[in-house]
Amino acid sequence: MSDPDPATHVERLWASVTWWALAVLLVAAVWLVLVVSTPPSVTAIGTFAAAGVVVGGLVVAGAVPVGVRGGEVVAGRAHVPLTMCGAITPLGPAATRELRGAGADARAFLVLRPWISSGVRVELTDPGDPTPYWLISARHPGRVAAAAQAARSAPAGDAHRAR
Repeated sequence: MSDPDPATHVERLWASVTWWALAVLLVAAVWLVLVVSTPPSVTAIGTFAAAGVVVGGLVVAGAVPVGVRGGEVVAGRAHVPLTMCGAITPLGPAATRELRGAGADARAFLVLRPWISSGVRVELTDPGDPTPYWLISARHPGRVAAAAQAARSAPAGDAHRAR
């Protein structure tokens, strides 16, 4: 959810409906394998265990925060001050796909989710950091870039408010 402050935009990378539907199909397949080969109690335990693992995996993978907050770019547990960032470029599906594949730099920091096709490229200007850029999945890459621009143009006291 976005803060009304234009210098803040953080989103979570929740899984899409398609991925949840695939999760249901996976649990149904586990149930089918178990129901024909094991007693009912084992089937129930195995199905609930599979459902827990699948749901837990999608929730944990989707709970990752990405965006701009407190004068920093945030991607999961990682964060970098905007003062150490160069261009922050919103990317469409084609550009994101290129940077995920053939155009990728092995030194880049990636926070990607397969169910989100767009993203943001954050160039790093820190001479002590060998990472050339971050590539971050984002459903609203334009909002992330706009929040970074707003945070950069905000007075110094506003950019580093308490989180």
